[in-house]
Amino acid sequence: MATKIRLARGGSKKRPFYRIVVADERAPRDGNFIEKIGNFNPMVPKDHKERVMLSKERTEHWLKVGALPTERVQKILSELGMMEAPKITEKTKKHLPKAKAQERVKAKEEAASKAAEDAKATEEAAQAEDEKPTEEVTTTEEQPPVEEAAAEKPAEEVKTEDTSELEEKKEEALAKEEPKEEEGSTEVSEDKPETKE
Repeated sequence: MATKIRLARGGSKKRPFYRIVVADERAPRDGNFIEKIGNFNPMVPKDHKERVMLSKERTEHWLKVGALPTERVQKILSELGMMEAPKITEKTKKHLPKAKAQERVKAKEEAASKAAEDAKATEEAAQAEDEKPTEEVTTTEEQPPVEEAAAEKPAEEVKTEDTSELEEKKEEALAKEEPKEEEGSTEVSEDKPETKE
């Protein structure tokens, strides 16, 4: 005779109460049983002491004799530390998403992988560019002073209305003096080569 440790339902409508019994596997759920070994009350909180009341000695005896617990009883016994938790297998594919949803998930994964590859390629290209241009760096360092000088000239040219008249007079005076200096400088330059010869 094959025996099972299982739950037999009691209580009223929407207020279940279960007895943990050892029964012949051919007997109906709430029918004849061999021995009652405990109670299970799912209506109380999980940490309540009256949720599971079980005779450990009688349970161990029936497990040694060969009685097999149902999945729910096995889960209760595993919570008490008397045996391992049941391995719940997925027997149907109802928990999986439908075909179109799976296609969308695959498309998202492919897009994410392509984006990651593109990001790696751009990083590698940036690293390659950083390693190559040692000559370009020196040329770019030389160019900023020229730009700075060009940037300074417009700042000097910007004048206020009050100072512009004074500066124009100074420029005219300097313009008159410069041709004289240039003439003298040309004469000096002509004289110098003659003395050298």
